[in-house]
Amino acid sequence: MKILITTTSRLPAEKYGGTERVIWCLAKELNELGHKVVFLAAPNSYCSFAEIISYTKEDDIRRLIPEDVDVVHFNSDLPEDVQFPYVLTQHGNCPKGSILDKQTIFVSSNHAESYGSSTYVHNGLDWSEEHFDKCKRNGFHFLGKAAWRRKNVRGAISTTMRVKKAKLHVLGGSRLNFSMGFRFTVNPRVKFHGMVNDEYKNEVMQRSEGLVFPVRWNEPFGLALIESLYCGCPVFGTPYGALPEIVTDEVGFLSNKSDELSEALRNAASWSSISCREYAVEQFNAKKMAYEYLKYYEKSINGSFLNEKSPKATSDPNTILPWFN
Repeated sequence: MKILITTTSRLPAEKYGGTERVIWCLAKELNELGHKVVFLAAPNSYCSFAEIISYTKEDDIRRLIPEDVDVVHFNSDLPEDVQFPYVLTQHGNCPKGSILDKQTIFVSSNHAESYGSSTYVHNGLDWSEEHFDKCKRNGFHFLGKAAWRRKNVRGAISTTMRVKKAKLHVLGGSRLNFSMGFRFTVNPRVKFHGMVNDEYKNEVMQRSEGLVFPVRWNEPFGLALIESLYCGCPVFGTPYGALPEIVTDEVGFLSNKSDELSEALRNAASWSSISCREYAVEQFNAKKMAYEYLKYYEKSINGSFLNEKSPKATSDPNTILPWFN
């Protein structure tokens, strides 16, 4: 099968690049399974296992797609009047009332359900590219866009500070933040690392006792969850969005109450770092993801709709969900 995968970003991702990392791992796995993969990506992209076609938002994407492609996998805006087999992954949340294409695939069961759909594929990563060391663990970490109120870095900080002498490493934000109004975090037990690359991020996580992730929205999936689990870190978060279907009792604890989460942090050592890692490798790997996407590719090629009716967003993603500090 010849599969074209689209993105408006440059590949490979230099910093965090969540969606870009997922489609990169998907393409690599599809290639290893014997399929021909082509990327439609931003200029100056490069890849050793897939052909690259340069693409900008000003281009008519339909004119760039080779005629011999069997299926197109969109990861951004879908052009009008598509006349070839395709699927579209919806990676994020849309405004309430948004109507999506019938060929849409979501990234978790909860994500799909909020659009009246049951069509989803869990994200997976290529763990063979990750380096894992057994390190002494000290402190916790937060991973995400700290400037977003719904990511609740403030809640992560206050929860961790309830634990005597505990430190929090914030990956994905700065100590001085203007986007949430003027905010300056002065606590010496909190270290902000800013936007970091994979190597730096993994070094921090492999020394962490756990991920503190008290999000206040319905998280569509949360790569931070599986990346942290792979590094041996149990997850301490809120029971919103995809978290309950990803974080089992064996690999973490969920609550929207800061005092309950902080108590779990005090007992972080009771979760096995090896079990966390093995769970991530087994359940959220690129091969498993690739096989699931191949099923949907085949359905599209055979002329079938992936959803009987157009998915429709039933909730407002900007709603801030309850958090009891």
